[in-house]
Amino acid sequence: MKEYHAILIGTGSGMNFASELTNRNPEKKIAIIDKDDPGGICLTRGCIPSKLLLYPAELVRITQTASKFGIDVEIKNIDFKFVMERMMRDISKDIGMIREGLLDDPNIDYYHEAAEFVAPYTMKVGNEKITSKMIFLCTGSKPIIPSIKGLDEAGYLTSDTVLKLTELPESIAIIGGGYIAAEYGHFFSAMGSRVTIIGRNPRFIPDEEPEISALAKRELSKHMNIITNLEVIEIQKMGDGNKKIIGKDRISGEEVGVEAKEILVATGRGPNNDILHPEKGGIKIDDKGWIAVNEYLETSQPNIWAFGDADGKYLFKHVANYESRVVSYNAILNEKVKVDYHAIPHAVFSYPEIASVGLKENEAVEKYGEKNILIGFQKYEDTARGQAMDVKDYFVKVILENDTKRILGAHIIGPYASVLIHEIIPLMYTREQTADPIMDGMHIHPSISEVVERAFYSLMPPEHYQHVLNEFGL
Repeated sequence: MKEYHAILIGTGSGMNFASELTNRNPEKKIAIIDKDDPGGICLTRGCIPSKLLLYPAELVRITQTASKFGIDVEIKNIDFKFVMERMMRDISKDIGMIREGLLDDPNIDYYHEAAEFVAPYTMKVGNEKITSKMIFLCTGSKPIIPSIKGLDEAGYLTSDTVLKLTELPESIAIIGGGYIAAEYGHFFSAMGSRVTIIGRNPRFIPDEEPEISALAKRELSKHMNIITNLEVIEIQKMGDGNKKIIGKDRISGEEVGVEAKEILVATGRGPNNDILHPEKGGIKIDDKGWIAVNEYLETSQPNIWAFGDADGKYLFKHVANYESRVVSYNAILNEKVKVDYHAIPHAVFSYPEIASVGLKENEAVEKYGEKNILIGFQKYEDTARGQAMDVKDYFVKVILENDTKRILGAHIIGPYASVLIHEIIPLMYTREQTADPIMDGMHIHPSISEVVERAFYSLMPPEHYQHVLNEFGL
């Protein structure tokens, strides 16, 4: 049995400190294991390939607005195959570079195999057993496939397999109403597919603020059909090659049928432990099947660490990168650093974009009380740049603690939301966590970032904000 200084499972964010492990112990080898292409979910089938697809979709939507500004533009053709091949070419290049680095490093044994625990600190990789007193689990996640009658027989795509398409489906039904559905709905509709999104939640993109969910549904519905509160109960294969999705309204019980050439299942992601068998290594999992960790990201077995999607906290690449730094401090540098999730940002690259960080309004009210929070609100169109862009109804919402003016959360829907939110995120990691630098500093005029500044100058109690939303029709 081979003994290693460290075993690292997964080639995503765990690679952030692989060189540190080898540099600190050049006389000892580490094992890096990944059954999939190297690079992790983000590079191989997640955020990177999807954003390579979404940018062309954004260009389509922007081009379609040109007539508002007196510009006569016509999109003559969209080469779907080219769009897909460009994406695959770009990620394949990066995958190849990572694979080459792993194979060429004399301090690394790279196993392109599945790994499973057979005993504490002992793993089986292929036909070999290996052991280490230091193990890092960055094992990612996998698509959740709901149990729906006829789904397997009809066939379906996931966010993993959809990347292999080379022909644009004439129509596509997306089961799920969250982030993945919003982004791929935007992509396929912009490419020319007839898209139907079917969500079981009463709200579209339910993890966003209710007013953002409502506005996103209203805007995206201009390009696709979005059905909410529908439980899919059966899939049928039709004689013409179509697939029929049969759903039941969760309130009225009424049955609804949707036909499409392809089905994309986008109902979330779950743990990847069916192969790993962490329980055989004495590692506890939580009630949802994720690897349980403490506030230092250590598992129930000392010196075995789990982070990224493996711990199920926040399934974002930037969170995995942050957690990898925490693990590096604790496992390699022997410091005691706790994870801090008070300001986790994310973005949805739909059209319009959505970005969020920190608490939502209901969470802030529950934690601090309604009298102790303030809401700031500003519409893009009420700034000079927003007026120049002729954008309507998009907005910035900020949530502050009343007494301290500490930023508790921020939520944006509109152009460049994923960029604008970064005016706020760094301030939430300062000691005071207030908006003083935004309010005391200067913003270029006229710039789109003024909408963020003005949101902090438009503070009101929650009950007043509700009146604003009513006038706004949300």
